[in-house]
Amino acid sequence: MNAETIKRASAVYFTLLKDKVIDENSEHFQSYFDPDVRQTVLLLADESGTYIIESPKRIQLVVQPTGSVFATNFTHMKDKHRQIETKKHFHLVSVVIMSFLATIDRNQAAKIRTKREGISYYALERQVNDLINNWDSILKVKPSFGEDERVDMKEVVTTWKYMEVDTEEYGVKKGNRRTRIGLIANAMRLLETEGLIVILDRDDIPKVIPKQELFERIEYLYHDYDRYELFKKLMTSEVDEHAENQSN
Repeated sequence: MNAETIKRASAVYFTLLKDKVIDENSEHFQSYFDPDVRQTVLLLADESGTYIIESPKRIQLVVQPTGSVFATNFTHMKDKHRQIETKKHFHLVSVVIMSFLATIDRNQAAKIRTKREGISYYALERQVNDLINNWDSILKVKPSFGEDERVDMKEVVTTWKYMEVDTEEYGVKKGNRRTRIGLIANAMRLLETEGLIVILDRDDIPKVIPKQELFERIEYLYHDYDRYELFKKLMTSEVDEHAENQSN
């Protein structure tokens, strides 16, 4: 490994650290696929607890869930994203994001439709509300629902049900993080910060357009995580199946 290879690899890696994504139009994209440079970049990523996602038109850098020097715990996330006030709000934000991901991660038709039309905050609020109501019904049949998945379902359901429902125009309350739409806005802002979505019509009826980077992250990274697939399954849990399980 010579000095020139290390220099080029470092340029690629630190550009990824700064921008998170390098696309095919960047000089670093071509440089990355030099075998020696790529091997060095992957080594840097592995040593720092990060992960490279390679796709035909871009490469992305993501932080591994554990063992990363760039990993953040809940306290650090609160410092960076001050709209997340408590752990229960963090859990609800996670539910909102997962519901959004489950919507676009169904089939090719869903992918094309959401890329073209997007999903409005209000549609996402109705979707999450239907999900929470379904979980509430399951809890009445099976009070231990969520324990196997290490999710405090009762707290998630209770927090959402007692959040203020937005009945006025979005623009009036968009800063109120204690409303359901405010929570959704905060959740989507996290994805926007990571460069994974575009938010349109912020001051009217906001809607979310997923970027190609998000679809690639789902395909090349999330599908390899059992936890993601577990949560995705929770998005489609039905009362009947838990009632049947309870009777066994």
